[in-house]
Parts: sequence; C-alpha cells; structure tokens
Amino acid sequence: METVYWTGVDGPLGRLLLTAGPDGALTSLSVPGQKGGRVVQDGWRQDPGPFRAAGEQLAAYFAGELEDFRLPLSTHGTPFRERVWAALDSVPYGATTTYGEIAARLGASRAAVRAVGGAIGANPLLIVRPCHRVIGADGSLTGYAGGLDRKVRLLTLEGALPDRCP
Repeated sequence: METVYWTGVDGPLGRLLLTAGPDGALTSLSVPGQKGGRVVQDGWRQDPGPFRAAGEQLAAYFAGELEDFRLPLSTHGTPFRERVWAALDSVPYGATTTYGEIAARLGASRAAVRAVGGAIGANPLLIVRPCHRVIGADGSLTGYAGGLDRKVRLLTLEGALPDRCP
C-alpha cells in the first residue's frame, strides 16, 4: 500500500485537508463537511513538508493574488472522469461554464451531461481543479460538493459573481 501524506491548511473556507503521495503530487483537497471528501485514515503520515507550495499558492489565491495553480497533481479516476477533470483545468479564473459545455468540449452527447455532473461531483481536488466554476445552463449555481455557500464565496472571490457583501 502506498504511503499517503496529509496536512491541514487553514483558510476562509475552513480547515482544508490536503493529501499527497510519496512523490509529493497533490492527490486531494477537501473542505470540512464535503460530500465525498476525504478524512484522515490510520496509517497516513502527517507531514507539512510536501505541501509548502500548495499552502503558499492557496494563501495567494484566497488573497486574490493568484489565478492559476502550478502544482503537481495526481488523481486516479476512470478515463471519462479524467477527461472531465482535465476539462475543468481549462476553465479560466473568473469565468464559468456549464455542464453541457463541458460535455460538448469532450465530444460527448447531450445525454452525457448527467455523467459529466457525476464526474465533476467526484473531483478530488476542490479549489485547485475548479469545479466551482461549473454552473447550470440557466445560470443557477447548482450543486457543489463543498456546499453552495463555498461555491458562492469562490466565484465571488474570482469576480464571476457580484460581491454579495452588504
């Protein structure tokens, strides 16, 4: 069994849980209470060392100073999920796209929109792989594994939604 390293990083969305493999590539980023999010397991090694760059980049992102993460990532999903996740990586900071647009980008049929939504919901790298930038065809925010309140905060930070603060 491969060693899993983990650390917690405090941020405006709560204490983020980051995991990495022995090569230091980020394998997941979860927020507290995330649907399908990872939780620390017996045998995992707590070590902040592999996560220094991730912590610095997340801090810069939340400060509005970073638009593109430059981190080694390592995810394992079905070939379809990997294609969907790669499509998420191409959605620019401050922009949104729809599930249907992701499906079309992959050359998938209109009927595949539900499968695209399932793959997006299974994204193990919240924030870094920007699934929060995917919205419904009617402009609705739809679901987000980290919670709609966090999706609103991320999209507002990126300027994709008007600032909702009074």
